[in-house]
Amino acid sequence: MKFKTSIRRAGAAAAVAGLAVVGLAAYAQAQAPQPLKIGVMEGFSGVYGDLTQGEVEAIQMAIDDFGGKVLGRPIEILQADHQTKPDVGAAIARKWYDVDGVKMITGIGTSSVALAVRKIAQEKGMIDINTGAASADLTGPACSPTGAHWVYDTYSLAKVTGGAVVKDGGDSWYFLTADYAFGHALERDVTAVVTAAGGKVLGGVRHPLSTQDFSSFLLQAQASKAKVIGLANAGQDTINSIKQAGEFGITKSGQRLAGLLVFSTDVAALTLPVAQGLVLTEAFYWDLNDETRAWTKRFRAKKDKIPSMLTVGVYSSTLHYLKAVQAAGTDDPKAVMAKMREIPVNDVMTKNGKLREDGRLERDMYLFQVKSPAESKSKDDIYKLIATVPGNEAFRPMKDGKCPFVKN
Repeated sequence: MKFKTSIRRAGAAAAVAGLAVVGLAAYAQAQAPQPLKIGVMEGFSGVYGDLTQGEVEAIQMAIDDFGGKVLGRPIEILQADHQTKPDVGAAIARKWYDVDGVKMITGIGTSSVALAVRKIAQEKGMIDINTGAASADLTGPACSPTGAHWVYDTYSLAKVTGGAVVKDGGDSWYFLTADYAFGHALERDVTAVVTAAGGKVLGGVRHPLSTQDFSSFLLQAQASKAKVIGLANAGQDTINSIKQAGEFGITKSGQRLAGLLVFSTDVAALTLPVAQGLVLTEAFYWDLNDETRAWTKRFRAKKDKIPSMLTVGVYSSTLHYLKAVQAAGTDDPKAVMAKMREIPVNDVMTKNGKLREDGRLERDMYLFQVKSPAESKSKDDIYKLIATVPGNEAFRPMKDGKCPFVKN
């Protein structure tokens, strides 16, 4: 009996010791610094899928460059594919903010999704930094005290590309427009630039997102006799429309294509024989200077492709956000946004950028022309710089944006 009793006592002691270990582990976990969570949401599949590849790697580069921690806390990345569907994007944002403790969402390509996510972020008082969508409404009617628009927008694309084409004699236009918020906003803003310069818009046609066959749309554009066919679309839609315009001999017959949102990855997919001569606007090019070349070399060690302005945009937005959290001494959204506006934006993409009250980041934009095969010295040597446009000229004046909380 004494032997059995001693066994029971030993078992009970072991159980108590085990509970103590579990309790200590739980206590240690509770006391450990909780990670600061950053979400990157994009259309990682579908019509814009190729544009967004490498964004997670770029965010990790920003975290590494910052030192891996902020305010003594580790930094965690969450990622999700919104499938270019506004309801899906809104649901992801709500869960991230409410359940997962995400403090900032970046990326958010596709304007219809970005506008839906913006509503959720406003409702929650959380930060969304848009690097992928283009609609200038994000700093206009849909602006937010805790929202930012980081890389480009429809106003700047219209002002830089549209303005250059009109100045070069392209004074009559016909639009091929993606039939959703982005395409509508881009057509609207380019139309304003064309008409202000004395040009005319002869018409336009809208196509569904992710169109494979542009033949009927291109025939209408060709029949318009407009000097310029404005492509108010992006991603695979732009690639398909440019390729098929070449097959129809549209450019050979004298009409010009204006790619109103074209990325370096699009040009690589098109190849120089197809894309040569195209004039476009970007916020970044890998071969601009020694700093951009060095960053690109680091990026390509993680993802072997040339980075687009979307890729560098998430790097830039994340790095500046972390600087602001550190400076504010808290992850409180309002305090962090105040610091984001206070601190100049300086990184590989932006020099002395200013985040305005309406959420627009003012930064230089670049007008490029795609090189001909004879001009190119290597596979990735695709652009020649035509002009650098300062941010205060490239972007819409804040007083004209109709942002509800900005007092003119």
